[in-house]
Amino acid sequence: FDGMTEIKKHGSPADTAQKVNNVAVIGAGLMGAGIAQVTAEKGLQVLLKDRNNEAVGRGQSYMQDNWNKKVTRKRMTQHQYNLSTSNVTPVVDDNPVADKHMGKADLVIEAVFEDLDLKRKIVAQVEHTTSDECIFATNTSAIPIASIAEGAQRPENIIGMHYFSPVPAMLLLEIIPHEGTSDSTIATAFEVGTKQGKTCIVVKDVPGFYVNRCFGPYLVETAALLRDGVKPEQLDKAIKNFGMPVGPISLADDVGIDVISHVAEFLSNADLGVRMHGGDVSLMSKMVDNGLLGKKSGQGFYKYKGKKKVINPEVETLMRSFQGEDLGLSEEEIQNRLVSRFVNEAAKCLEDEIIANPVVGDVGLVFGTGFAPFRGGPFRYLDQVGVSNYVSMMNGFVDKYGEQFEPCQLLKDYAVSNKKFHN
Repeated sequence: FDGMTEIKKHGSPADTAQKVNNVAVIGAGLMGAGIAQVTAEKGLQVLLKDRNNEAVGRGQSYMQDNWNKKVTRKRMTQHQYNLSTSNVTPVVDDNPVADKHMGKADLVIEAVFEDLDLKRKIVAQVEHTTSDECIFATNTSAIPIASIAEGAQRPENIIGMHYFSPVPAMLLLEIIPHEGTSDSTIATAFEVGTKQGKTCIVVKDVPGFYVNRCFGPYLVETAALLRDGVKPEQLDKAIKNFGMPVGPISLADDVGIDVISHVAEFLSNADLGVRMHGGDVSLMSKMVDNGLLGKKSGQGFYKYKGKKKVINPEVETLMRSFQGEDLGLSEEEIQNRLVSRFVNEAAKCLEDEIIANPVVGDVGLVFGTGFAPFRGGPFRYLDQVGVSNYVSMMNGFVDKYGEQFEPCQLLKDYAVSNKKFHN
């Protein structure tokens, strides 16, 4: 509660926020439809725009299915259902009235494929059809916002609003200004996100932002543990026993192996250096090549039939070429190897001022990844176990496994001075 209260102080006065009544969502896939849903539910007018009727129709069906479930479970009245449905106007790109509808937008949220050229093209189209005050938010999960804003007529109006999947269920929203984003744009994004029911954190414009940046080394270590003889179901069980709501293997299947593979590949080529070493994430790209995309395709690491899941023998076959010696690791060592990569990256993000303070770091990983909620987040966890103890453990891993476990300078400094992250 204290953490959530603290992060509401986002640094841009609320009175600088623009009034937003009309929101255009470009892209009616799972992310776009989810964003449209949580926006329409809060009484805002939503334009849901995509390339053709089939795409827009799928987005509408997604929202209506979710709302029907809410009505059935008595989480929404029929009146609220009718209001939410009436708040959404579907439109296709080549509809003659599309530009007229877009002209009314106070905020445009783009949720299309992770393609920089496509996103820049959409920025240019939006700037052509909307008012000078209209804010453009991109839902990119990793592409730097400054790159998307490059060449824009109104770069001060461009910001990242990174939602997490599935949007109606995930509470976190990362708000990412680039260096040229105005205070008014930041404040407006924060106000809209809060209205949508999200817990908003403002993070720096770097590859992966905060949550996915922490997720990168975690994914690499997952691959390393599979190489070292840990079975997928054993890995899931160990991390659930640590306190995570879901293990890394199940999480990869839930999010989508294609999405996870893209994030891992992107961050491996970004600025994390040795912190993305230690494991071979190409296993996931091999899975994608074989159509094993996770739950959405019926099979990933697990095979799904109804609510039942079993380890996928096709993945077991693929894994054999990636496996080395079985090290017979204990559950505690599995947990410490995986969690330390997560925690160290969170501390590195604080060191590099990607996040403002430990509270933002804790809230971000608890709400964005489900980091063991009862432990309070990575920084609360470090305070509980003692930073000096944690640094000693990581140094032991450096000797045993390699430099990818090197604690960041901030952790070393806190270990020497015996400081805590929270008073």
